[in-house]
This record gives sequence, structure tokens and C-alpha cells, in this order.
Amino acid sequence: MDRAGLSDLAGWLTEAGLAGKTETEIVDGFCRRAVAAGLPIAWCAVIIDTLHPVHEGRAFRWRCDAGGTELLEYGPTNEGAAAESWRSSPFFALLQAGESLLRRRLFAGEAAEFPTVATLQQEGATDYLALINRFAAPGAIGEMDCVYSSWTSDRPQGFEDRHIEALVELMPTLALAIKCVSLTRIAGTLVETYLGRDAGRRVLGGLIRRGVADKIGAVLWYSDLRGFTRITDSAAPQQIIPFLNDYAEAVISAVYDHGGDVLKLIGDGTLAIFTADAAEEACRCAIAAETTLCQRVASLNRRRADNNLPITDVYLGLHVGEVFYGNIGSKDRLDFTVVGPAVNEVSRIATMCRSVERNVLISEAFVAAMTAAERTGLVSVGRYALRGVERPQELFTLDHLATA
Repeated sequence: MDRAGLSDLAGWLTEAGLAGKTETEIVDGFCRRAVAAGLPIAWCAVIIDTLHPVHEGRAFRWRCDAGGTELLEYGPTNEGAAAESWRSSPFFALLQAGESLLRRRLFAGEAAEFPTVATLQQEGATDYLALINRFAAPGAIGEMDCVYSSWTSDRPQGFEDRHIEALVELMPTLALAIKCVSLTRIAGTLVETYLGRDAGRRVLGGLIRRGVADKIGAVLWYSDLRGFTRITDSAAPQQIIPFLNDYAEAVISAVYDHGGDVLKLIGDGTLAIFTADAAEEACRCAIAAETTLCQRVASLNRRRADNNLPITDVYLGLHVGEVFYGNIGSKDRLDFTVVGPAVNEVSRIATMCRSVERNVLISEAFVAAMTAAERTGLVSVGRYALRGVERPQELFTLDHLATA
């Protein structure tokens, strides 16, 4: 075993973590270099929990004969088959025992007590090592309080004690590199999930000073759910969150699919913006998003109706205007959003949908920004005074969306 090569590997891990290499790159680079230094590793798995609205954690699997590292993102492990698999794992046994190392020599042919280890044994594994590298409490985020790893050899006599010692010695540096990259990923996920994709990227890029905002021209989207108060009053309480999630998924995915950015969820309401070099292109994207939204709501309503669940429609206001886009709030609590008269106008336009019995209303400013050819699909619904808006304005709808 090449001790100098293992020392170089520890240095490479530090550089990889500081350079922001991905977890798959770090695991792959570590395993290849470890094998080159004389560690007889045939299979490896490194697992770390995460903070994500869908995934509980991420697993990185390396095989010496596969030519790379596989990434697996997994969901909750507290119920169903996933929970059963977790409770029968070596890592769960280590946690229950309060220990950090578990080794099983497999070359003697004895049956392994863990299903995952038994599978490796059937594939030719001769030795198995499971490690847990824990973080101190201040270093934990959510359930991300350690790095799990497993190391398998197919060498006829398995690992030697010096191989185990080397892995135990190197693993804290590998865990630190994986944690460093994971924390960067988590930060990106959190700000984009809670602030929106564009706002999140701006915040991560350093735009965090209070009062710093750009004046931009944008298409403004404000949508709400029709009859939401009535539905919440009559539906079973346990149905309300799934109801909101179903329709929010339809709205947000439609906006994202056409290049928009969702800035704020306000109860059942959604505030979004579309920006482009040319205003007509932003308008075109917003109209395309509305068309996609109609299709998804129709499909969603059929599915929910088949399951005897409450259904609704989304009503929408579209407007164009200049807004301030940036950090607004106190020194202790900031919001990265848009403010300005145009934001108030678009919410008032959306509210008018109930009065004029339309699912979408479009401002005259939005219409003026569209191309002449695209305006042919619009129908005027009249001129209206909007509460809090200085002058009345003509509103339009898409003629195929008029509702009875």
C-alpha cells in the first residue's frame, strides 16, 4: 500500500472540496486514487441526507468495473418499503448501537445478516465495512447530521487491517468535502425554493444588501383560485393542503415551463414575472404559460373529480409595467420581490375576473406590448375603474376562455 499516495489523496480531497467539485466527481476521484494507492476497493457507497422538498437524501455509488459514480436521490425512509429497507440496513444497526464502524468478513461463506450485504456477497464481495462520520450538533442541518459510507472488497482475503485503518483515517476528509459541496447545493435549493429561481440566483450571487433594487420592465402575473374561501369552509380540513398543492403545482410549473419566475405565494395567490429583451416576447411567454395552465387545470380537475375531491379554476390578471426588483424589508427580515404601482394594478385586475366572469383579464398596457398579429385573439370586456388605481382602463380577455 502506497502511503505517499494516500497522503496525496487527502490533499486532493481538500482541493476538490474547495474547488466545488460535485459529489459524484469527489467520490469517483477518491475511489480511483485509493485503488491506485493500493486499497482493494471494489464497491463504494457514500450517503448524505439533504434539505429538499422532495428528496430526503443523496447516495453516490461507485463500482470499479462501472467506469463512474452513480447518483441516486431518494425520498422519505419513514414508511413503506423504504422504511423496511432502512431498518434492515447496517447503518440503522450502527445508529441503534451508538457505534460508528461495522465490518463483516464475507470470504468464509457465512450468510450475511443484512440484505444489502448478502446481495454484495452473492456478487463476489469478500469483505464489507460500514462507517458513520457524525457532525457535531452545531454542524447539523435538519436531518443532515452525518455521512454514511460503505466499502466492499472482492480481494480473495478481503481487506487487511491496514486497509481498514487507511479508510477510517481518510473518511473524515472525504466526509468534510462531501458536506461542503452538499451545503452549497442545499443553499441553492433553499433560496430558489423559497424566493424563486431568478431571485434565488441573485441572492446567492451576492445581492443581499437591504434597499438594493433594480428598476426593470416586466410582465406581471397574478393568479388566484376561484371560490377558495367557499371550498375551505366546506372541505375537510385534511384536504386543504393537498388541494392547494395540486393547483399550485399546475400554476408554478406552467410559469416555469415558459421562462417565468414565481416570486411569491400569498395564500392561494401567485405573483410571477416574465422578463425578456423585448416586451412582446415576455408577453408571448405569459400567454403560452396561461394556455399550458388551462390544460393542466382541466386535467387536474378531471382527476380530482374522479376521486370526489373539490375542484376549482384559476383566474389570472396579466399586466406590463416598471417595478423595483430587489431587497425590501428590515435589517432582520428581507424579501426579494417586486414592488411598485404595477404590482397593485395586476392584483386588482385579477380580482376583477370575479366581477366580469372571466378566467383571465389582460391590461391595455399588456395588449399594447403585444404584436399586432397576437392581438387578434383578444376581446375587450370594457373599461373599468380599479380600486387604488388612478384612472380607469380597458381590460381584455382571450376569447376562447370566456366563461358562462
